[in-house]
Amino acid sequence: MVPGMSLGLTEVSTDDLKRAFSLLHRGDLDVPVSPWGLARVGLQHCQNPLLTHLRGLDAVGVRAVLTCVLAERIDRGRAPVLQPGD
Repeated sequence: MVPGMSLGLTEVSTDDLKRAFSLLHRGDLDVPVSPWGLARVGLQHCQNPLLTHLRGLDAVGVRAVLTCVLAERIDRGRAPVLQPGD
């Protein structure tokens, strides 16, 4: 990886993203997201990528990012494969 280049949220497991989404939905994930808030709910092990992409966002923004990333991951295996000429 190139120094200073972000891997997005690829470093965060799908299970941890689902957990963050669930915590947010229940009101248990503090927003704006902070190191202390992530540690409080047991997500300190993935705080660097989460903080890089979620810090400063309100609940609507965090929900939007998590929804997009989870939708992409969940649908990845079901996307149709296009053949040349389709």
